[in-house]
Amino acid sequence: MIERPAAVVRELVENAIDAGARKIDVIVRNGGRSYIAVTDDGCGMGRKALALAVERHATSKLPDDDLVNISTLGFRGEALPSIGAVSRLKITTRETETDSGWSIHIHGGLRGIPGPAPMPGGTKVEVFDLFYATPARLKFLKSGRSEQQSATDTINRLAMAHPEIGFSLRGDGERPLVTLPVNTGDMFDVRLARLSAILGKDFADNAVRVDAVRDNLRLTGHIGVPTLHRGTARHQYLFVNGRPVKDRLMGGAVRGAYRDFLARDRHPMAVLFLDIPPAEVDVNVHPAKTEVRFRDAGTVRGLIVSALRHALAEAGHRASTTVSDAALGAFRPPSGNGHAGRAPGVPTNGRPAADHGAGFNGMAETATAWQGPNPPNGQASGVFNGVAAPTASQVEPTDGDDSTFDNPLGAARAQVHRTYIVSQTADGIVIVDQHAAHERLVYEEMKKAMANGGVHRQGLLIPEVVEMDDETANALIARRGDLAEIGLVIEKFGGGAIVVREYPALLGDGDIQGLVRDLADEIVEMGREFSLKEKLDEVCGTIACHSSIRAGRSMNGDEMNALLRQMEATPHSGQCNHGRPTYVELKLNDLERLFGRR
Repeated sequence: MIERPAAVVRELVENAIDAGARKIDVIVRNGGRSYIAVTDDGCGMGRKALALAVERHATSKLPDDDLVNISTLGFRGEALPSIGAVSRLKITTRETETDSGWSIHIHGGLRGIPGPAPMPGGTKVEVFDLFYATPARLKFLKSGRSEQQSATDTINRLAMAHPEIGFSLRGDGERPLVTLPVNTGDMFDVRLARLSAILGKDFADNAVRVDAVRDNLRLTGHIGVPTLHRGTARHQYLFVNGRPVKDRLMGGAVRGAYRDFLARDRHPMAVLFLDIPPAEVDVNVHPAKTEVRFRDAGTVRGLIVSALRHALAEAGHRASTTVSDAALGAFRPPSGNGHAGRAPGVPTNGRPAADHGAGFNGMAETATAWQGPNPPNGQASGVFNGVAAPTASQVEPTDGDDSTFDNPLGAARAQVHRTYIVSQTADGIVIVDQHAAHERLVYEEMKKAMANGGVHRQGLLIPEVVEMDDETANALIARRGDLAEIGLVIEKFGGGAIVVREYPALLGDGDIQGLVRDLADEIVEMGREFSLKEKLDEVCGTIACHSSIRAGRSMNGDEMNALLRQMEATPHSGQCNHGRPTYVELKLNDLERLFGRR
């Protein structure tokens, strides 16, 4: 279906892939309006095959007219005739084992006769004046830059699925828009190299390998750790038998797999390849062939969810390196223009860049003052040139054994602002958000307890009474059986009041009133159509938040080290339940560069 220039590019590149090409070169001029050319070094066509290729519903890609086991990207026999009907089309081709090539022209649907033409091998398809025969469609195309970007995205998606093929794309300028060389070697290494070239080094550095088999299905690919997330699902690329698709079932499975790790408005980065017998999937659902339908959708969804969760568990407490990059960018000293040479994309706490740089300039002036000579005339050491000395919060020193530096999260050295733990590793430092880290640990412990028969409960000597409106109280009481399974035993106490008799032991001295009110709000929002067990992860997350170490609580050295060791032993502890990082790691080399030691 030809709706825009990107559709032409997709159809022609898919034909080149089906032809066994090892190198595909694409040119798009004026966003594809004036000129599109796709050249490949595939098997090419003979005179008869060329004449057949431009006939409607005629194709050589379906041996024995088998419409069930489709193994090629193209199969309908509509692309070339449809393109020729709305443009001036020229095809030049030569079979690899012959000495002469052939060429054919189609203008607005009027076909010529194949004639001899020089061609080194493979096929070159040129499209001139796209939609000249349908001016209405031409009128509603987007800008040249937008159409060019759409064509680039099309090339990138196909290149992800075929890293063994080299791709190039040129636009109106001399500089190539896309240059992707042929990759050879191990399948996962080859794919990751291609993904790094397209999605960037950040994705490659923070990708987790996926490889799972169930029955006759295989799912492979790479997914980002939860702390590498985006505001939209645009960076999720899904492929079925090498075909780029936009499938709701697969996208929903990805969201389900990350449900424990990301806030609702954040989306993971993922590139997944599903290999499935052609007879088990219908690729002819949508005219653009971007949607598919599975014979056994439940098995496909189950495979994706379990494979991704297993891969994330294998990642352990790993967090995205972009978190450290952002921290280093915030620490970086000011440049000559007064701005703090921060890394691109590093937030400035809501202030414009100029204010951010000014803050660093103020810090530099303060540092200069404190590097001056001793104060004259016995001036108090806490003040110099009118600048007061900064105060440090009192922390308990930790005397950890040097061997603990070899642990991934090192040995605790201090607690800053009663919220952040500073730890020393063998080659750097780690800064841990104590609340976010403990929240994840409690959450994982609750899930384990639920799987083993229920959460341990603790009785209240004096029951806690929680006041709320009648509607909310009734909604909470209606779910009291499910709440008891997660350790919360409640009863109606007249009017809109709820009395709590037992609560999860993990909550300790936590805020029972706040927990009950938050749970009540969530249950009312879910409505009656949802079973509480279906949303158990969200409920457990609420309990974990109320049960974890709060910011502002002092911790001694043993407590801090115990938290670090538990994080190292707990999967997914690199991020809290909302996708925020629980720690930032800064390498010694980076710190030395910040202070000009390197």
